[in-house]
Amino acid sequence: MWVWKKKIRTEDESEWRERLGETVQGVVFTELPGARKLAMEVYCEAPGDALALYAAFGGRCTPLEEKDWVACTAPQRQAPLLIRDSIVVCASPELVEPLRRKYPRRIVLTFPAECAFGTGNHATTATCLRLLCDEAKKREPGNWRVIDVGCGTGILGIAAVRLGAAAAICYDFDANAVRIARRNKRINASPRGVSILQADVFRWHPQPEQRAHVLLANLFSGVLQRAFPLLLQSLVPDKESTLIASGILREQADETQAAAERAGFSLIRRVICGKWVTMQLSPRS
Repeated sequence: MWVWKKKIRTEDESEWRERLGETVQGVVFTELPGARKLAMEVYCEAPGDALALYAAFGGRCTPLEEKDWVACTAPQRQAPLLIRDSIVVCASPELVEPLRRKYPRRIVLTFPAECAFGTGNHATTATCLRLLCDEAKKREPGNWRVIDVGCGTGILGIAAVRLGAAAAICYDFDANAVRIARRNKRINASPRGVSILQADVFRWHPQPEQRAHVLLANLFSGVLQRAFPLLLQSLVPDKESTLIASGILREQADETQAAAERAGFSLIRRVICGKWVTMQLSPRS
């Protein structure tokens, strides 16, 4: 595994997302403390992919040392994340039992902060969790299925099963994300209904019995726009099925909604959180 890194100005993030979004999977942007800059990273299986980015854009390119991802977890200092009246997410397993005592009616989940993957505090993930909680309250426990596309830490799929979904298929293009999601499944003692696999959104197709009633896709807008026809095929063909799509910058929202509508979706609602937009969509009857 190799990583390509480059520091950019915070105000240039949108430009870099556009520049890389169509051709590069798994770009990670991290705020640098005390500076109006972001660290931009791309994790590559082959050294040639990382070197190609270096040749095109500069920065630096280094082999990624194999590590115990639990051991390299950063200090867990952030406050627990409260989602509706249903979920508490914390970054340290040591906080789980105290939080269960403090919030006896909530589901307590723990997702340690990783070297490249977050804990659910990002606006897009937190909004997806809120909309997922809303959907769970409408549905009969054990009578709905979930697919999480670009699952990262696995937080959405794991939360879905704890909220009452019968099954959740979580997949990501990034092998590190898959490894971390599987570890998080163990940490959270998730039921067998959670399946985690490495797959490409443009190549993986569910069997009819695997199709989702709730589909979650927290991806770059450029990927979403190309993937909407495939995402439609991953849903149960029912007017009650829904797609929760996030990772959309505000300036990209209109074009992303238009692409969704061309693919056969209707907009239920938009949720704006800072510079990010999350859309809830349904198959058009």
